[in-house]
Amino acid sequence: MTKVFIIAEAGVNHNGSLELALKLVDVAVDAGADAVKFQTFKAENLVVKQAQKAGYQKGTTNKGESQYQMLKRLELSELAHEKILSYCQQRGIMFLSTPFDLESIDFLDRLGMPIFKIPSGEITNLPYLHRIAGKGKEIILSTGMSNLDEIRDALSILMGKPGVSKEKITVLHATTEYPCPIDEVNISAMNTIRSEFGVRVGYSDHTEGIEVPIAAAALGATVIEKHFTLDRNMDGPDHVASLNPEELKLMIKYIRNIERAFGDGVKQPSKSEIKNINTIRKSIVALRNIVKGEVFSEANITAKRVGSGISPMRWDQVLGEMAQRNFFKDELIEL
Repeated sequence: MTKVFIIAEAGVNHNGSLELALKLVDVAVDAGADAVKFQTFKAENLVVKQAQKAGYQKGTTNKGESQYQMLKRLELSELAHEKILSYCQQRGIMFLSTPFDLESIDFLDRLGMPIFKIPSGEITNLPYLHRIAGKGKEIILSTGMSNLDEIRDALSILMGKPGVSKEKITVLHATTEYPCPIDEVNISAMNTIRSEFGVRVGYSDHTEGIEVPIAAAALGATVIEKHFTLDRNMDGPDHVASLNPEELKLMIKYIRNIERAFGDGVKQPSKSEIKNINTIRKSIVALRNIVKGEVFSEANITAKRVGSGISPMRWDQVLGEMAQRNFFKDELIEL
């Protein structure tokens, strides 16, 4: 199994604070994530000022503020981005951030970000897709709220000219609701995407808990993305649907265990079970005392543990043979 690339999604759970952002980096490192991802945007480039918040955002933030006002206070400055990037380099974890506007794409490119993550909301934004494709870097495409035709159109743009090869694209199945109801996950759609487009696939999870991303890893996800926070009780739009630090660590531990459990696919005795063969398997033994010259039959032989003698798979070969010596009950039969 290919190692799953695990993205610890800090998103905007820093609440606009550089100090909290750096603490989130520490949590991601401690949990064993491959990358920690933030969100890069200028509120004035992202949303009109009169836009309302999404339903889940209204329930987790100040109901009196607009989406613009909420996003404005969650912005990170360019200097803050540079400091977070530098800290990630110090801590040995990949820095990623999702751009939400064209200016942010160019800024993150200047920072040298190695992978561009396209959020679900931009999958139908042609100028945005063109700008990302033109950077020629690895791309992770989230597909929440989309259907196969929209994914097909987005991939066509990303692989157009200028663009990237299919080998540089990973498509994530996602459900854009926070938290996502368990019966709306539809995790099988990840495999539908893989078979339909022949791309690497993964899963961006918004459910409560850790079981769904673990299942996605078992189904062959090459990328897993999961929101996390320092504390789910903090004010902010995404905290309630995020993992706490211990849950993030546990999710990653279980995914790594699944990777190890996949093995090489060759069906043969493992190193640890070879020693058990002789104690678990059976051999042909005397059912009762047998005297020399007696013919072996179902009346005087049987199969019992241990497995160091003649295998019961040779039963038909042993039947009808003559005992070459006396055998006591339960003694291993020899020919």
